[in-house]
Amino acid sequence: MLWGVRYLITGGAGFIGSHLAEVLVERGDSVVALDNLSTGHQRNLETVAGHRNFRLVPGSVLDDLLLDDLVRECDVVVHLAAAVGVSLIVNQPLRSLRTNIRGTENVLEAVHRYRKTALVASTSEVYGKNSGTLSETSDRILGAPSIARWAYSTSKAVDEILALAYWRERQIPTIVVRFFNTVGPRQTGAYGMVIPRFVAQALRGDDLTVYGTGEQSRCFLDVSDCVRAVVALVDERRAIGEVFNIGSTEEVTIAALASRVIDAIGSSSGVRKVEYADVYGDQYEDMLRRVPDTSKIRSLIGWAPERTLDDVIKRTTQWAEHIGPDALLEA
Repeated sequence: MLWGVRYLITGGAGFIGSHLAEVLVERGDSVVALDNLSTGHQRNLETVAGHRNFRLVPGSVLDDLLLDDLVRECDVVVHLAAAVGVSLIVNQPLRSLRTNIRGTENVLEAVHRYRKTALVASTSEVYGKNSGTLSETSDRILGAPSIARWAYSTSKAVDEILALAYWRERQIPTIVVRFFNTVGPRQTGAYGMVIPRFVAQALRGDDLTVYGTGEQSRCFLDVSDCVRAVVALVDERRAIGEVFNIGSTEEVTIAALASRVIDAIGSSSGVRKVEYADVYGDQYEDMLRRVPDTSKIRSLIGWAPERTLDDVIKRTTQWAEHIGPDALLEA
């Protein structure tokens, strides 16, 4: 195991980044969080703010000089900074592409200059419309490039290709992780994330808005399980040069999820179905099913989720009650 390691977390004030910073500082590592606070928030860092082993640096992965300074001073880079959330991707596709592709290239170039280790975060979106049980070698099935969702999917696939190329051609230790619907405290519903949106609506007594038929199914992983996987992979030399799915295999339809949120909160809310086109226009397509095969990470490090979907709903509700349901929907 590695201890006392100096980490740079890009996107460190974000949802996953803040939880990761908390865990690393707690175990004795030092953390620098780089974040432009466009979708991250300083309140996410309340537990580590002021700690001698933590520092928040306002800035962007598009700032080459700043990134160079920070990478030089660290041992490991966990690159989480990205454009995320369906609403952001559909409404600001150019910003999403620049952040994801150029930002990742900047990170990897700096990592290469100083011979550091990098874990690069990707997403289940790379699988596109493939609706089987998805292993790391499953095919990508995409729609037209004119649809913003598939352009985003391609940008994250480029991130993966870059990370693996730096390992294969330049022997820079890189690890790629694909997150599947990670949820929990500190996640905002402002950019299309479904559980915080449902929780906020239920707490306010509003109808929960289910997009499409509601028969599409997903698997939701608690952020604490996600962070546990990330930390274990960074500590494992055999993970270098590999790609790993990180997600839950507890499958639920979105319609059933809405009912579970209402029941868990004891809300009087109903459910209202909305057409995708009414929310996202013509820039969105969905897939019926998305379930990860996590056997690869399980066989390497023995990882499996410890929290259930009910735990996720409960913890998200507690967070929403702490900050207020309206704040849960704010950017």
